[in-house]
Amino acid sequence: MTASRAARRDPAEKRELFIMDNVEKQQILDRIAEHRRKIGSGDFPSVERRRTMLRRLLKLLLSHKSGLFQALKDDLGKSEHEVMTTELMPLAGVLKYLIRKLPSLTRPSRVPLSLLNWPAAGYLVQEPYGEVLIGATWNYPLLLALEPLAGAIAAGNYAVVKLAERAPRMMHFLNWIIEESFSGEVIAVGDEMTWQELIAEPFDYIFFTGGAENGRRVLAAAAPNLTPVTLELGGKNPCIVAPGCSVALAARRIVWGKFTNAGQTCIAPDYLVVHSSLKEELMCRIQTAIKDFYGESPLSSPDYSCLIDSFAYERLSRLAGNGRLIVGGDKDPERRAIEPTVIDRLDPEDPLLNEEIFGPILPVVEYDGEEELFTEIRRRGKPLALYCFGGNRKLRRALRERTSSGALVFDDVVMHFVNPGMPFGGVGTSGMGAYHGELTFRTFSHAKPEMRSSTFFDFPLRYPPYPKWLSSMLNFFIR
Repeated sequence: MTASRAARRDPAEKRELFIMDNVEKQQILDRIAEHRRKIGSGDFPSVERRRTMLRRLLKLLLSHKSGLFQALKDDLGKSEHEVMTTELMPLAGVLKYLIRKLPSLTRPSRVPLSLLNWPAAGYLVQEPYGEVLIGATWNYPLLLALEPLAGAIAAGNYAVVKLAERAPRMMHFLNWIIEESFSGEVIAVGDEMTWQELIAEPFDYIFFTGGAENGRRVLAAAAPNLTPVTLELGGKNPCIVAPGCSVALAARRIVWGKFTNAGQTCIAPDYLVVHSSLKEELMCRIQTAIKDFYGESPLSSPDYSCLIDSFAYERLSRLAGNGRLIVGGDKDPERRAIEPTVIDRLDPEDPLLNEEIFGPILPVVEYDGEEELFTEIRRRGKPLALYCFGGNRKLRRALRERTSSGALVFDDVVMHFVNPGMPFGGVGTSGMGAYHGELTFRTFSHAKPEMRSSTFFDFPLRYPPYPKWLSSMLNFFIR
């Protein structure tokens, strides 16, 4: 949409900025149609133009950190340190990688050919899909909007980004920074159009981050046009604590991974599956770690985030009412915050053990034998991440071979996300497709085969009539 005059000023000057003009839905549809006209005429941005846009985006992000910090503090209560480590640094790394590597990523790559193709040469050419729709989400609104967008632009696409309305300050900030970074190639959509209205348009690729139910709706909307889709969803991420682990280390890493961003992380440990011999010590260590990280009163800690809105607060408050409270439980409705909370002795059918929590509540389940452990894990579908602390070689091999998950991580949580060499994505109900590092570019590119056959020699045996000895020769090559 057209950036307002206020949004063109420095967003760090005052908090009243990032107010979008009341842009009509028809204006957005007209811009989408303009994208299609350019695509139809083969007018895609050059590699150097793409790099220029990505450089501009990176420069604006780094020069307007104060506006970014304030927007995320207003929406989610995030500290500057948390914004830097969980959003800005990973995004800056992606942008720098794409800017540096884009010439080589877009260069046609040679591929081997079959003997039947001789003499010829084969290549893979990376071409853009066309117009891409990106559905961003609110829990990490900077990273989860701009990392896929960076990949779409690097691949040469035009893009429409649906910003998360539940994070209004970040929605306005992102609208401003997108409009300042791109000259028509990207359309930022806030509350002018709903997601349902957007996915009804015939896009060439859809990238969606959100919940499983909305993911199903995206697939249904994409089906009539056979639009390819990447779905980054969530799920019940189990965290196993098995004999052989350092309980103190496990407790600190679990507390950090679970309660960062107040638990509003799709790859946060969703529930603990603890060997009965370790449970008592682990619970004590978790209480100590919470106190070490957030003090005696986590609700007043500057390093502890709040929940996104009153709906999330009320939902999680209801969920926290069951089972036996081990630690936490205090609430602050004005700040929309719930203390880091650990609960055990839950009914197997309790929502805390069957729904994605997406908040600062950690249910605990005990196990004794290995089969009991695997039964507990399998009953909740394929998670986005499966974590395990400790365990012998046999158990780790069994987890690798007998379970399916988006990622399998031993002796840590969440940190696989920051490794650009590892694909990030789910499987089954936790998603389809992946991105990160080079895959952030590959996801939005079609690898088009290109073969260049020789005209100086025409192999005569490819044409009928075929001599009888030819079959014997072909059988020889097959063997």
